[in-house]
Amino acid sequence: MAGRRAARRTALFLLYQWDLTGKPLASLYEGEVDPFALETARAVSERVGELDRRLNEALQDWTVDRLGALERNILRIAAYEIEGKTVPCEVAINEAVELAKRYTTDDAARLVNGALGNIAREGGCE
Repeated sequence: MAGRRAARRTALFLLYQWDLTGKPLASLYEGEVDPFALETARAVSERVGELDRRLNEALQDWTVDRLGALERNILRIAAYEIEGKTVPCEVAINEAVELAKRYTTDDAARLVNGALGNIAREGGCE
């Protein structure tokens, strides 16, 4: 699990840079990047419009564009994992909350947990 956790963190850093700079993902790293991290970052960046629409529905009285870049991309990664069923919903939510706790605030972690809980419930996760 530590391998995937580290890869999610790498994907988050790539997406954070991509989000802030608008540069292509490929220009944001040198050398080898974990394949899981790179695939996750690419998939999220390609589906950002769809993921943001989904997140806007899940964020009650809030919108994705009002979030900080870290929170926004943590949510995007988890929403991608939940909707793609690449990992169990509980894992996607827990990993996102842990990233939010580590790199943002407890309030942001609660927001991440609530929004992803809404997505999971509507998506049929148990």
